Amino acid sequence: MQGCLGKPKVYNFKINFDGKIRKNNESEWMPFSSEQYNFLGNSTRLFFMNATMMKLPVAGFHCFKNGDAFMDIRLLSLFKVQYQSGREMDIAETVTFFNDMCCMAPATLIDKRIEWKYSEGDSVFAKFTNNGITIEAVLIFNKVGELTNFISDDRFATADAGQMRKIPWSTPLKNYKSVDGFKLATDAETIYAYPDSELVYGTFQLKGIKYNSNRMER
Repeated sequence: MQGCLGKPKVYNFKINFDGKIRKNNESEWMPFSSEQYNFLGNSTRLFFMNATMMKLPVAGFHCFKNGDAFMDIRLLSLFKVQYQSGREMDIAETVTFFNDMCCMAPATLIDKRIEWKYSEGDSVFAKFTNNGITIEAVLIFNKVGELTNFISDDRFATADAGQMRKIPWSTPLKNYKSVDGFKLATDAETIYAYPDSELVYGTFQLKGIKYNSNRMER
């Protein structure tokens, strides 16, 4: 990946996004802003989101700590809209954690927890293991070495009945720019490929990123 050679090892990073999310293809888009903290050594990802639904504030928190994860979405920061935890959530957030490494912190891809299985054309197949959970993903690159998509069959989605099931998940990336010394995609989507149709349920615009901040040490 471009822009990584000669750079310091990444131990932590903070990301700010703006974007919009929705539950399904019939739902209204909800604009959001987010603040996210990733720590590589103890495999922690803390994602805080402020969104707006029907002109009312919605707060979201995704917490991943060394393989244990939960998601808590609340209307007016009080009333639970959605809460999810358990083994499926742990696996799903392990996929998300590895996705963050690939998309937002390519200098971390020398991590010993990653097994680079093989490459085929413009695709590289990888396996990531953390705290007894192993997930797999395909990384797709363009001719100039930019990561253009990340695809995994190991992430779970929440069905209408509240159950979770594995659905192919991808994050197409575009609009690469130099950000804090690295060449990064500044626009992304999150997509579930359901059997009958694709659901683009989130769009993300990178507003800022900072690596190796001493104030983030845990």
